Amino acid sequence: MESYKAKKALTQGLIHLFLIVFTITMLVPFLWMVLTAFKTQSESTAIDPFVILPSTWHFDNFVTVWNSYNFLLLYKNTLLMIFFRVLCAVLTATMAGYAFGRLEFPGKKFLFALVLIQMMVPGQIFIIPQYIMVSKLKWINTIAGLVFPGAVTAFGTFLLKQGYQGLPKDLEEAASIDGCNIGQQFLVIMMPLTRSSMVSLGIFTAVFAFKDLMWPMIVCSDAKSTTLSAGLAKMQGQFSSNFPQLMAAATMACLPMIVLYLIFQKQFVEGIATSGGKL
Repeated sequence: MESYKAKKALTQGLIHLFLIVFTITMLVPFLWMVLTAFKTQSESTAIDPFVILPSTWHFDNFVTVWNSYNFLLLYKNTLLMIFFRVLCAVLTATMAGYAFGRLEFPGKKFLFALVLIQMMVPGQIFIIPQYIMVSKLKWINTIAGLVFPGAVTAFGTFLLKQGYQGLPKDLEEAASIDGCNIGQQFLVIMMPLTRSSMVSLGIFTAVFAFKDLMWPMIVCSDAKSTTLSAGLAKMQGQFSSNFPQLMAAATMACLPMIVLYLIFQKQFVEGIATSGGKL
C-alpha cells in the first residue's frame, strides 16, 4: 500500500514538474516582450543571452508609442469589431444550429454539407469575394467592413447544431403540448439550455477576431479605422525596427484580452472544456 502511494506521489510530482516547465516555456516569449519594452534599442539587439533585465527601466517607450499612435482609437475599433462579431456570430449560429439540429426541411443534408465544406476550405479564398461585397456596400474603412466576414460562422453553426442535438426531444414535445409554437420553443425552452455552447462560440469568436490581421489590413487602409493587430504590423519598418517601441505597443495591445480573461476567466475555462476545442 505504501509503495502504491509512493508511486502515485512520484507520478503526480513528475506531472506537476512537466506542467511547470511547460508553463514557464510558454511564458518566456511574453516575458521577453514585456522586458524588451523597457530596454533601449542597443540592449534589445544585444547578443549576450545572459542580459535579461534592462540596465535601466525606460518607460519612455510606452510614452512615445502612446503619443505617436492613437491607441485609444485602436482600442475602440478593436473592441467594437469583437463585440459586433460575437453578437452576430452567436445570433446567426444559434438560429442556424437550431434549424439544422431540431427541424426537418427540404435540402437539410445538402445545406449542412455546404457548411461542413466551408469549414474544410481555407478562409483566404473568400477574401476576394468578401472584399468585392464590402466594396459594393461602401463599407471600406468602416466597422461594418471589419465585422462582415465574422458575422456568419460555419464553425459556430456546427457547434450549436451539436449542442441542440444533445437535448432530449421530450422538451419540445412537452412545450408543444402546452401550446408553444416553434419560435417559443426556440426562444424560451431550447436556446437557454445551449448557453455553454454559445459562451464557447463567443470566446472563440472574440479570440479569432482579436488575432485577425489579414482582413483589417485589406479592408481598412485608413489609420483611423484600423485595429490593434494591423496597427502593430504597420509599425514594423521595412529595413529596421525599433524593437523596444514595438514591444511596448505589443504589450499595450495585449491588455484588453488580459483584462477580459481576468474578468471572464470562469467562462473561458468552461467554454473551452465544453467545446473540446483549443485556442
